[in-house]
Amino acid sequence: LKDQFDNLDKHTQWGIDFLEKYAKFVKERIEIEQNYAKQLRNLVKKYCPKRSPKDEEPRFTSCIAFFNILNELNDYAGQREVVAEEMGHRVYGELMRYSHDLKTERKMHLQEGRKAQQYLDMCWKQMDNSKKKFERECREAEKAQQSYERLDNDTNATKADVEKAKQQLNLRTHMADENKNEYAAQLQNFNGEQHKHYYIVIPQIYKQLQEMDERRTIKLSECYKGFADSERKVIPIISKCLEGMILAAKSVDEHRDSQLVIDCFKSGFEPPGDFPFEDYSQNIYRTISDGTISTPKQEGMRIDSKTTVGKAKGKLWLFGKKPKGPALEDFSHLPPEQRRKKLQQRIDELNRELQKETDQKDALIKMKDVYEKNPQMGDPGSLQPKLTETMSNMDRLRMEIHKNEAWLSEVEGKVAARSDRRHSSDINHLVTQGRESPEGSYTDDANQEVRSPPQQHAHPTEFDDEFEDDDPLPAIGHCKAIYPFDGHNEGTLAMKEGEILYIIEEDKGDGWTRARRHNGEEGYVPTSYIDVTLEKNSKGA
Repeated sequence: LKDQFDNLDKHTQWGIDFLEKYAKFVKERIEIEQNYAKQLRNLVKKYCPKRSPKDEEPRFTSCIAFFNILNELNDYAGQREVVAEEMGHRVYGELMRYSHDLKTERKMHLQEGRKAQQYLDMCWKQMDNSKKKFERECREAEKAQQSYERLDNDTNATKADVEKAKQQLNLRTHMADENKNEYAAQLQNFNGEQHKHYYIVIPQIYKQLQEMDERRTIKLSECYKGFADSERKVIPIISKCLEGMILAAKSVDEHRDSQLVIDCFKSGFEPPGDFPFEDYSQNIYRTISDGTISTPKQEGMRIDSKTTVGKAKGKLWLFGKKPKGPALEDFSHLPPEQRRKKLQQRIDELNRELQKETDQKDALIKMKDVYEKNPQMGDPGSLQPKLTETMSNMDRLRMEIHKNEAWLSEVEGKVAARSDRRHSSDINHLVTQGRESPEGSYTDDANQEVRSPPQQHAHPTEFDDEFEDDDPLPAIGHCKAIYPFDGHNEGTLAMKEGEILYIIEEDKGDGWTRARRHNGEEGYVPTSYIDVTLEKNSKGA
């Protein structure tokens, strides 16, 4: 390849062009990855739930699984961004830097080759000029010799002409000898430089170009590997994302979702009771049997039937269209089960607020102690208003908790009572063939049936849910008031210092104890205001 300098020039240029072409390919692949990740994130953002923290929708397992899949897909999009970043840093950036260095190195090697070629051409020109000069001097010397020989053989020529021709011959011969020596020296120098050019300089330059091209090839190989490694590095994390999606799919529980629907929509009301049979043929039977009819009894029975039907119809709205009304504080406008859930949620919220206020009170007390020990840090009196306000908030929250717990106990008691009534009704409900008398005795005689006195049987659905068993709670101990208490709030019991009260319910951890006076008046008093003495085995009693 000693004479293929131009072809090597073209080949190295093609190698750099190919390197830049691959760098362009990697850049477009990076843009594809970035756009793909961006579109995935936009898709996740579009379908992610946009619910407020107070949203109380039931979390179905199918919805939770879908949200988990969206989270995994968001992580998957992040891994695509990692691939793009790794390719940009490890492959594309490296290719662009190496391409710049490669161009600089190639330019330097080609310049060295051109300089060596130019130097060889200069040596050849010098040798060629000395050759031509030597050739010219030899021809002049031959002419001078021929002129000398002609004059020497001419008898008419003078001795001076012959001597002059001889001198001219000697001069030309001397100049030819000098040019011969010069040509020989230039020829020897050119041959040496040409040997050096083709056996030392050019091979060295070609070797450098070869090493450069091989490094380019190696760099491409490394970039090919880095291109694949960028993808392979994230495969474990992508696999975890896919496994997370599979686990989310397996977590779907159709029975749990059905139970959530039941818990969300169940009202706690009983199904409507059976409509009573209205026997309009009684007038006919009575007329046939005795020829007379008792108008008061007939009216009384008819009124009773209408009343029963009206009460049965009054319950249908619970399972049909619910009448609209203002939301009440005790949620009494809601069905029992929903009311119980709402009250329980409110109690939990109030307990959380009470815990916050308690923590704040403890912090203020600690800060006050620090100020009292180190007055330079602050004035202890400046914390008293905030401490008083916190104590007031705690009392208010405790009263709210007691009030809501009372409502909750009322609801739970009604639900339990309704369940007992329904169970009792199911046991006592007998299906018979024939006629049943108002007293419940079976008879086949129509005359006996119409002459029996009318009895009003109350259906389970006719009981008013507001009637409860109000038996007083037994006393489990007694207490003595250490401090007076005003008891302005609802549900509290005012007391004087030194007053003796009965304890009917212990403190449940909220700072209030339920007490009763001798006259039967009941209410809650602060536990810290009384000295409690409980009876032995009071809990068992």
